[in-house]
Amino acid sequence: MLLLFETPAGFALFKVLDEGKLSKVEDLGKEFSSPDSARKVVKLKAFSKFENTSEALESVTKIIDSSTSKGLRKFLRANCDGETLAVADSKLGNAIKDKLKIECVHNNAVMELMRGVRSQLTELISGLATQDLAPMSLGLSHSLSRYKLKFSPDKVDTMIIQAIGLLDDLDKELNTYAMRVREWYGWHFPELAKIVQDNILYARSVKLMGSRDNAAKLDFSEILPEEVEAELKEAAVISMGSDVSDVDLMNIKELCDQVLSLSEYRAQLYDYLKNRMNTIAPNLTALVGELVGARLIAHGGSLLNLAKQPGSTVQILGAEKALFRALKTKHATPKYGLLYHASLVGQAPPKMKGKMSRSLAAKAALTIRYDALGDGQDDSMGLENRLKLEARLRNLEGKELGRSAGSAKGKPKIEAYDKDRKKGAGGLITPAKTYNPSADAILGQTPNSTARKVEEEEPAKEAPVTGEEKKEKKKKKRSEEETAVPSDRNGTAEQDGEAKKEKKKKKKHQAESDGVQNDAENAAEGGRKKKKRKHAEAEEDDEHETPSKKKEKKKKKKTEG
Repeated sequence: MLLLFETPAGFALFKVLDEGKLSKVEDLGKEFSSPDSARKVVKLKAFSKFENTSEALESVTKIIDSSTSKGLRKFLRANCDGETLAVADSKLGNAIKDKLKIECVHNNAVMELMRGVRSQLTELISGLATQDLAPMSLGLSHSLSRYKLKFSPDKVDTMIIQAIGLLDDLDKELNTYAMRVREWYGWHFPELAKIVQDNILYARSVKLMGSRDNAAKLDFSEILPEEVEAELKEAAVISMGSDVSDVDLMNIKELCDQVLSLSEYRAQLYDYLKNRMNTIAPNLTALVGELVGARLIAHGGSLLNLAKQPGSTVQILGAEKALFRALKTKHATPKYGLLYHASLVGQAPPKMKGKMSRSLAAKAALTIRYDALGDGQDDSMGLENRLKLEARLRNLEGKELGRSAGSAKGKPKIEAYDKDRKKGAGGLITPAKTYNPSADAILGQTPNSTARKVEEEEPAKEAPVTGEEKKEKKKKKRSEEETAVPSDRNGTAEQDGEAKKEKKKKKKHQAESDGVQNDAENAAEGGRKKKKRKHAEAEEDDEHETPSKKKEKKKKKKTEG
């Protein structure tokens, strides 16, 4: 059996002299108590020295990643023919077995043997002094720490934080510049703002056209569709904008160049961000997208800090202000923050967005931890979780449809059409109550008499009622009320109410019939008023007469009597 041992100076290969001692792990440490006893257990067979610091750093980083460097493979091929190799890392042993077909061993006895060799390393390897080994270890550890610091996942995600911040700033600047171009050129050609809605196409059109007088001669087919181009040329002929000088147009074109260059740089930056996200956090990118994932990392500070957060915190990242305001005012806390912009939450119906964001946050927390701390570099976990969430979304939508069908357990239920059903997803509304004339209770009459009365009143509505007929009806009602015997004095309050309703209806019918008789009555009242006026005039004449005339009139009356 051979033992592979890594040192700052190079790789050492020891031959195990007595393999029987490996069976007693507890007593193995005593065998390395002195250099002489250690030489009886192991013996140096070969040593591969590192040529320079870069080779040492490359070899050590490969060993840490459980893989073999080119120098180590050459060294093992030359010295391990048909021997079993003892290694300190099982993953490294698997890599050696796959590539070099060398049988490897890793157990507690091998680890105890490594510990003993490390304690007597300077005695077992001739020419390697302790004063030389310490500076080598320190220099290699410094080089290794610099390398890990330079390429660690904790520090590479700072590029993502800077990129997403710059992308947001570029969007704001682009919007500001594009609005300035529209406002500036709008003095010359105001109709163009409504014809071309896109900011980039607007800037390209202005740069190509310059003055609106040139629109009819130019070809916009590479920039705009045919319909928009025709509309632009028509509007340029009848435009109501003011004329501008060549110097003004030159400055407007320079601003258009700035807008176009910023848009091109933004596209390049987005591609860079997309590639970095797929490299550093592939599973998170597959689940929520590049922009949302990058904003989550930027908000958390780093991928490792984000991995320490639970799913409930990931769910409301970006909504801290609303959260603390809700806690202060004792209102409902927010259901989502940055995750609201994820496609899965956007696809959900409004009532299901809270449930979907909670499920997405739980899966996103798992994918963030896998990206930050796991060994895999593929996006299989993120795609798998996305498929699960899409299935859950379909399930939630199906349940909602089942509830709207009117069943309590979510199963669709076929029901007969009912005109009183609401148009929405609610249940049945109570139908409007219709008036039941048979339930009326009138004193001294049976339901048959009331029915006859209604039949008698119907033809009366059609023909106009004269004054004499109206008087006769009133007399009949009075006689009926006087002769009527109360059928049920202890009747309920509902019957009294219904009787009042019936009386109100009859009063309405009488009012309608009275409208027909107004003319005749007005004429009769006019005659009466004339008589009263004559009578009043005669009385006034009597008052103005002298007392002697009054006495004469009285004497005449007496003589006549």
